[in-house]
Amino acid sequence: MKNKKIIIIGTTASNLYGFRKDFILSCLEQNYHVYTFVSEYTNEWLAKIKSLGATPITYELSRGGLNPFADLQSTYQLLHKIKEIQPDIVFPYSTKPVIYATLAAYKARVPYICGMIEGLGSPFTIHKQGQRFKTKFTRFIQITLYRLAFPYLDKIIFLNHDDPRDLVDHYNISHKTNAIEVLGPIGLNLQEYAYTKWDEQEHISFIFVARLLAEKGIFEYLEAAKIVKNQYPQVSFKIIGGLDAENPTGLKQAELDHLIETGVIEYAGFVTDVDQRIRNSAVFVLPSYYREGVPRSTQEAMAIGRPVITTNVPGCNETVVEGVTGFLIPKWDVDALVEKMIHFIKHPEQVNVMGYQGFLYAKKNFNADLINHKLLQIIGINQS
Repeated sequence: MKNKKIIIIGTTASNLYGFRKDFILSCLEQNYHVYTFVSEYTNEWLAKIKSLGATPITYELSRGGLNPFADLQSTYQLLHKIKEIQPDIVFPYSTKPVIYATLAAYKARVPYICGMIEGLGSPFTIHKQGQRFKTKFTRFIQITLYRLAFPYLDKIIFLNHDDPRDLVDHYNISHKTNAIEVLGPIGLNLQEYAYTKWDEQEHISFIFVARLLAEKGIFEYLEAAKIVKNQYPQVSFKIIGGLDAENPTGLKQAELDHLIETGVIEYAGFVTDVDQRIRNSAVFVLPSYYREGVPRSTQEAMAIGRPVITTNVPGCNETVVEGVTGFLIPKWDVDALVEKMIHFIKHPEQVNVMGYQGFLYAKKNFNADLINHKLLQIIGINQS
């Protein structure tokens, strides 16, 4: 009996390898031939995907563009490649692949099509100053395209409970009966994020890990850092994440340089040992108001055993148990952030108390093996 075939369609090869590796291995264990489609790649990342036992296939897609002709061309290219492979299942994730690969897979008469929406993203993120016209227009286009694609999906997977309400229900988007599923976080290989107790002899330190964008909460973090540092000079504030010069909401290089010079923050920039940096810090902070799916960084921090301060917004609020594994604060609320930071400074024993509860929560809810078992069931792969 020949192996069945599944095509997993993403965009960036490094992202696919980093976030889909365990799922690929789960499919291979069920004797599926796995094809991975990527549009942004290097030979190194393609080789890493191949080393798992999957077959990487490249295609062209403008991830952020709004050119309908380019997107139509991508759809035809996907149709051609899908027809060649004749898969049993097509599984696209993230906005554009879900839209265009779904239409292509339907035209190619694929028996089972399952799409995953990993958060609603920038078009659905509301800033303090509201939304720019371009963002509103992008959201309108996105919703229109979802209306075209969703009726052809056998399953539409979301990572949190707010997203299907705010997208499918709010905009009354047609879909197949019982197509909507909420998976929860995509999870972690917990062996790679081993629990490590924080050394209570150390000064309290806070760490922020994300792109340095307004919607990720960088400006609230910096403002809180200045206030707390003024009262408790021994406390350190760390940042890991890249600048995005093209993004109008991003932190500017000059601002970052000034904060480093004045000693408000410690900035490591891009690093490959994020897990160790979290271990060397007491508390993880993510004051994001971005429309996350379920942020991976908070999962990593909790698995390692660090309490988390994050916002009570979709996605983020599905990681932290309020007052048990950390704290949920209102978005944009610097005073609330300062208050929770000072709580850990005044009660340092709570770092390990809450951190251990976070570890227990992660063990139960963020285990990639358990989540991939559920995901295989959703997309119709019978597990032996």
